Amino acid sequence: MYWVTPRHLAGDDGALAERIGNTLAGLGWRMWPTSRHTLLYVSPDELRGAEWILAAYPFELGGLPVAWQLSARTHATSAMPAWNAYFTAGVPHEALADLLTAIDTHVAPDVGFEAPETVLNALSTGGWIRDVDRPRTTATAPGFSSSVSLEMLPPLIQDADPRPDLVGWQAWAEPVLGAPYLWCASFSTSVPHELVAAFASSLASPVPVPRRTVPASAEGRLTVIRRS
Repeated sequence: MYWVTPRHLAGDDGALAERIGNTLAGLGWRMWPTSRHTLLYVSPDELRGAEWILAAYPFELGGLPVAWQLSARTHATSAMPAWNAYFTAGVPHEALADLLTAIDTHVAPDVGFEAPETVLNALSTGGWIRDVDRPRTTATAPGFSSSVSLEMLPPLIQDADPRPDLVGWQAWAEPVLGAPYLWCASFSTSVPHELVAAFASSLASPVPVPRRTVPASAEGRLTVIRRS
């Protein structure tokens, strides 16, 4: 076992489904397998959902298949989620688990009370650098290997707000400039900023994470703090 940093380049150790499934079970969310060979988790109040959709291969972000889709509804009977967030394989499971914990404890999962600045402040606290040209919308990890930015939504990102040209938080890791992405994440426009900030804070955390395997593309950019 290796304890490595930075977290945003550590990958998911090939255990994203298992680790997040354990997190959701610990939060008391119920799970059902679906006819699409996905795993659907629903919170006890039925307002929050998480689905492991890698087997269904719905679409890609940055050339990578989406693995987890998170959502929240205004009412348990609402046909359309208020917002959605999507994550590819390779995303550090610690950051996704911290986001799910924040979603679970958020009093109104479909309502936000904080401004976009809260996301950038969370990243700055972790040592990330605000973009010189876009300091109000973008922050980059030291070494420029990962970014979180408020951008136009990619295709197929669903939100209850039907207006065109919407923006939402996008995140990605690119260990080597021009090489394939390690992971990507996309938050639809109505995701509360404080929830995105929970993901961002965990992503930028300097605390080492345990890994049995590390992404080949990140070798040389990860620091091994200790072995056990």
